[in-house]
Amino acid sequence: MNECAQVIKVGIADMNMVKAPDLIRTSGLGSCVGVVIYDQVKELAGLAHIMLPDSSLAKGGLLNIAKFADTAVKELVNQLIQNGSRTYALKAKIAGGAQMFQFANSSDLMRIGPRNVEAVKHELASLKIPILGEDVGGNSGRTIEFNPKTCILKIRTVNKGISEL
Repeated sequence: MNECAQVIKVGIADMNMVKAPDLIRTSGLGSCVGVVIYDQVKELAGLAHIMLPDSSLAKGGLLNIAKFADTAVKELVNQLIQNGSRTYALKAKIAGGAQMFQFANSSDLMRIGPRNVEAVKHELASLKIPILGEDVGGNSGRTIEFNPKTCILKIRTVNKGISEL
């Protein structure tokens, strides 16, 4: 019980993994979605900070797979399995996907937050990974921190305080 936990930080359009006792955190989730995929028994968790729903939106050049829901979720699962997680044991928790700005012309293109949430849920469903908790939508930014030992996702929402999933 004397272990000193580190907090591993994940940036925007970034991903990383952590093993207990360490924690993993990302901040600045506005329209972005933070997806945590974890194996409770192995005490392993990965977190991706997803900016956009689909890599077909990429503008040529090198593709940042952590930036898009369709590529980040698959890659996070691959990394967890390479590090000892079992596919059948994976679970997920998600947060973010806020509609940060109101537009007079609310075209689908401007609904980045809701589209990110839909894309993440679609990818998790296609991989048969159940979502055990979510705090999505609204119009406030969030910071999330996940503990792979307790499997608690702590969510700090701007002007709303802290909640746990």
